[in-house]
Amino acid sequence: MEFWWPVLVVGFAYGLCRFLLMLIPPNVPSIDVDASDVTDDGKETKENSYIYIPPRGRQPDKVQCYEPATMKYLGFFPALTPAEVKDRVAHARKAQKVWALSSFKQRRQFLRILLKYIIEHQDLICEISSRDTGKTMVDASLGEIMTTCEKLTWLLSEGEKWLKPEYRSSGRSMIHKSSRVEFHPVGVVGAIVSWNYPFHNIFNPMLAAVFSGNAVVIKVSEHASWSGCFYFRIIQAALAAVGAPENLVDVITGFAETGEALVSSVDKIIFVGSPGVGKMIMKKASETLIPVTLELGGKDAFIVCEDVDVSHVAQIAVRAALQSSGQNCAGAERFYVHQDIHSAFVGEISKIVKSVTAGPPLAGKYDMGAICMQEHSERLQSFVNDALDKGAEIVARGSFGNLGGDAVDQFFPPTVIINVDHTMRLMQEEVFGPILPIMKFSSDEEVIKLANDSRYGLGCAVFSGSQRRARIIASQLHCGIAAINDFASNYMCQSLPFGGVKDSGFGRFAGVEGLRACCVVKSVVEDRWWPLVKTKIPKPLQYPVAENGFEFQKHLVEILYGLNIWDRLRSLVDLIKILTEQNSSTNVKHRID
Repeated sequence: MEFWWPVLVVGFAYGLCRFLLMLIPPNVPSIDVDASDVTDDGKETKENSYIYIPPRGRQPDKVQCYEPATMKYLGFFPALTPAEVKDRVAHARKAQKVWALSSFKQRRQFLRILLKYIIEHQDLICEISSRDTGKTMVDASLGEIMTTCEKLTWLLSEGEKWLKPEYRSSGRSMIHKSSRVEFHPVGVVGAIVSWNYPFHNIFNPMLAAVFSGNAVVIKVSEHASWSGCFYFRIIQAALAAVGAPENLVDVITGFAETGEALVSSVDKIIFVGSPGVGKMIMKKASETLIPVTLELGGKDAFIVCEDVDVSHVAQIAVRAALQSSGQNCAGAERFYVHQDIHSAFVGEISKIVKSVTAGPPLAGKYDMGAICMQEHSERLQSFVNDALDKGAEIVARGSFGNLGGDAVDQFFPPTVIINVDHTMRLMQEEVFGPILPIMKFSSDEEVIKLANDSRYGLGCAVFSGSQRRARIIASQLHCGIAAINDFASNYMCQSLPFGGVKDSGFGRFAGVEGLRACCVVKSVVEDRWWPLVKTKIPKPLQYPVAENGFEFQKHLVEILYGLNIWDRLRSLVDLIKILTEQNSSTNVKHRID
């Protein structure tokens, strides 16, 4: 007790000091970002307040922007040419060489400034996301603010730890060596991101790239360029506040030609989008042999066993299907419910869905907003029609609020469909919409087979009163992400990697794996006790190689890796004999000479 008493006192004092330090707020400067031209305060000029009428054919030199909920015109941005893209990347490359020498202290301050701004300007960030994509403010907060804040705090807490050199064992033959892995920035990271989370999809690759010492050039979607270019202002202001080099981060706008030029110019590419475009990205990246991370969507299975709380899981199911207004996220798209609770579950789901109302998101009273892409509602209806033609049945639909005559076809009501099977497009293709197809299953083996019957493999969610049972089912599903008795909680654990298999892509972002994927991984070996112990080549292996060189090498392998201790000792004796004979012959030769 005499020994432990001072240890306890010191430990308590240390803990108390750490706690008191937490009470002292860090000195984080504020940044000013001009938002006067993007806030919807009722003072818009005539030229940016009219209803947008999409022209026939695409204008190759302009990215036109409008609010999907109201079709209100927001302006346009240039579609950059390949030459302009290469010039932007060249400037980023110069900035990266300076930033690679920055300290983690400076990088953490950059993150803190961003975090402070985000927390203080949640309304602005969510409103801009809502106007550009049609999602509600609640969904913008859940998908844009919380996920980004979680990534920032994880990097602040653990980022440096995972980028420091990591020491590894040197093995038996190199016991006299010190071995480590170093993580160096790749250079310029390129990211081509989707429109569904315009704020987070910019910040997610940018934060990992910049914190690991890289520059980053991000091509935002032509469907979310207006918001993306405003969010870029936030990043620029934070970089300037920490004295980072100009052009370290850039956001570019355009179409396929712009993205193609980016892929051919950078040192690594991150792509979030469709499998078809992902294959084109890979083909282009093969020309310069740069690493590729692909996140290509999914067809996530939502599995409900018979031993669950039906009302509780039904609420989660609706949120999983309709999150981000039901059209901005490839969330749960296939629902498998045990036949014993199928009727009860469908009834509970139907009750919830019938209470859901779609309408202009900024009105604040609607559960769902508008569909971001033109004509996507027609595609959603084609999925429903195909299922109905093959025997499916609609059992519940949500309703519309006061939409306005010019925007009716930009909305789609949440829809519950039963009697579905895997011959229907609804169960095989990525829907990206507020449709809940529910299929029965009778055994765990059957639902595992059904869930794996997909060309996608991003994530899954398994619900059961037995956590062990849910875990066993999830372990047999071929996907990159699994949630047990929850949905999409993985992404709020930013220490975890995010990504899928099959047509959902490969590579990972988020977590340790995603952070280190922005690095060149370098293996380093050096003498452990240098200069006291230096590496020397044994005499039998020196040139010219001795006649017994192979015998020496064979005994050395047996000494190091033999399974039997007695065989290893016997080989050691034989090796010593070889060395002794070698030394004797060398001494005789010297005497003769």
